[in-house]
Amino acid sequence: MAKKSKITVADTVAKSFLLGVEARARRTAMREKEQGVWRTITWADWFTTVRDITYGLNALGFAPGDVASIIANTNVEWCYADMATLCAGGVSSGIYPTDSIKQVEYLLNDSGSKVVFVEDDEQLDKVLEARARCSKLERIIIFDADGLQSFTDPMALTLEALVALGREHRKDREALFQQLVDSRTADDVAMLVYTSGTTGPPKGAMLTNKNVTTQMKHAETLFPIERREERLLFLPLCHVAERIGGYYYSVATGSIMNFAESPETVPDNIREVQPSAFLAVPRIWEKFYSSTMIALKDATPLEKWAYAKAISVGEKVADAKLEGRSPPLGLRLANQVGYWLVLRNIRKMLGIDRAKRLFTGAAPISPDLVRWYLSLGMDMFEVYGQTENCGVATSMTMDRIKLGTIGKVVPWAEVKLSPENEILVRGDIVFKGYLNQPQKTAETIDKDGWLHTGDVGAIDNEGYVKITDRMKDIIITAGGKNITPSEIENQLKFSPYISDAVVIGDKRPFLTCLVMIDQENVEKYAQDLHIPFTNYASLCRAPQVQELIWSEIEKVNANFARVETIKKFYLIEQQLTPEDEELTPTMKLKRGLVNKKYAPAISAMYGDRMAS
Repeated sequence: MAKKSKITVADTVAKSFLLGVEARARRTAMREKEQGVWRTITWADWFTTVRDITYGLNALGFAPGDVASIIANTNVEWCYADMATLCAGGVSSGIYPTDSIKQVEYLLNDSGSKVVFVEDDEQLDKVLEARARCSKLERIIIFDADGLQSFTDPMALTLEALVALGREHRKDREALFQQLVDSRTADDVAMLVYTSGTTGPPKGAMLTNKNVTTQMKHAETLFPIERREERLLFLPLCHVAERIGGYYYSVATGSIMNFAESPETVPDNIREVQPSAFLAVPRIWEKFYSSTMIALKDATPLEKWAYAKAISVGEKVADAKLEGRSPPLGLRLANQVGYWLVLRNIRKMLGIDRAKRLFTGAAPISPDLVRWYLSLGMDMFEVYGQTENCGVATSMTMDRIKLGTIGKVVPWAEVKLSPENEILVRGDIVFKGYLNQPQKTAETIDKDGWLHTGDVGAIDNEGYVKITDRMKDIIITAGGKNITPSEIENQLKFSPYISDAVVIGDKRPFLTCLVMIDQENVEKYAQDLHIPFTNYASLCRAPQVQELIWSEIEKVNANFARVETIKKFYLIEQQLTPEDEELTPTMKLKRGLVNKKYAPAISAMYGDRMAS
C-alpha cells in the first residue's frame, strides 16, 4: 500500500514552506528540463536558493509589506522568486507573460511593486519601456540573461547576482531570515492575484496567508495524496488555479512538481512525466479529446472498429458508476480487455495513463466531455472556485460524480443561494478585498461576510451545486425567453473544430454565435480534403469550412428546444492569442468585448444576409 503524504502547513505560506523543508530536505521537490534532461531539485536545494534570494532582497531595501511582481512563464525560478518574496515578508504579485507594456505598467503601479522579477529579455523590454511611469519601482531582477551580456543598467541585476548579494549579506545576520519570516501573520496579505478583467481593468484580489493555508490544510481532505505523487505544472502561476492547486498544494503535501518546458511542449512533457494527478482547464481537456478524434480519422478500419467497441463498453461502465451501481462481471471483464487493447494506448498518448484522478476547473466544462474521460476509465472531478475564494469552494466527491454539477461545498466553507439565485460563499477562504478599490470590495463581500460570486445557480436535494450562468450573461430574447448561453457554448466547444464560442441573442429575435475555430484541426481537415487556403482568414471563409462548422452547430442544435437553437454564425477571422484584447490570459473570449468589436458582423447576422 502506498504511503500517504504528510501535510506540512503553518499559519503562513512561508512558515509552511519551512516545515516542508524540515520534513523532506533530501527528497525531490521539483524537476525541470535542461538540454533534454530532467534535472532534480531537492527541498534542501530549494531552501538554499530561497534563503539567498531573501537575503538579497533585504540587502536591496525590500522590507516586510513591500510588493514584488513576477513576469514569467511557469518555471522553477517563478517559485524561487515567489517563496523568497514571502519569506522576506513581502507580497507576491504575478503578471501574465503575455501582457502588453500598457498592462504591465498598470499592474506595477496598481500593486505598488518595489521589485519586479522578469523571465528574459522580452519581459525586460516591457519593464524598461514602462519604468519611467512606475514611481515605486526600484529594482529589476532577470532570471535568464542570455543575450544580455552587454546590457548594463543601475536598476537591473541578474538572479545569480542577487543570490551572490544575498550570500554576502547573510554573513553575521543568521537570525534575520527567521525574523523576516516571523514578521507576517495569518491575516497579512500574502499575494495579489489580478482578475482577468473581462469587464474592465484587472482588479487586484488580496489573498491573505489564512486564505491560502486554509486551502493547503485541506489539500487531501477530499482526495488522499500518495507520498510520491507527481504533478506537471504548466498553467500560469499568476492564476489562482495552478498557484493553489499545483504549487501551494505541493508545498503542503510534498508532491513532486515537474515544470513543462513551455506552453507549446505540454503534450510532450505530460507524456514524459505521466503524472499521478493532473489539473487542467477545460480548454486543455477539449484539446486532448480533439487530438484523439482527429487521430482516429487516420486510423485503419480495424482500429476504428476496436475503438468504437472499447469506448462503448467504457461508456456502459461509466454510466453504471454515475448511477451508483456496480457493472456486471461480464461488462467489467470486457472493459479490461478494451483497456489493454485500445484505451490504454489512448491514455498513454495523452499522458494520463498513470493518473489516479483528473481535475478540471476555472471554467465550465461539457458533461459529455467528462463522460468521455470516465469512459476511458479515468476519474475526472470538477472543482469550482474563483480568485476571490482562493481557488476551491465546491468539488465533486470521490464517492459520487454527478454530471452537470460542480459538486458539493467543501467542508471548510459555506455556500448558499441569494434570493436572486446567485451563489454565495463564506469562510476563511474568502479574500480580504480588492486592492485600492473599497467600493468594488463592498459590492462583492456583504456585511455578513458572504462573497457574491456573480454566478447564478441551484442546489439540489443532495447538496450538489449547479451553475446555470453568470448574473450578467443570461440572454432574454425579444420574445421574452430566458436562455443560458453557457450550456450551448459548452456543447459547441465539445466539437474538435471549435475552440470557443459566444452565443448572441439578448433582446434579439433568435440566437446567433461568434465562433473561434480550432486552427490545428480545421487546417488538417482542409488539407485532407484539398481545400485551398492561403492564410487564417481565407481558411475561415472557405465554403467547405463554413459548412463544417455549421454541421457541428446543427449537432448541438439537436439537443435544444427550437427557441434555443442557433440560426446563424460568424467565424472570427483573426487568429487570436492572449496578447489580443478579445481573449483573457486563460484563452477565454471576453463576451462584452467581442459583442462590441464584432458588432458589424452581428448586425449582418440579424440583417438580410448571412455573415460569412
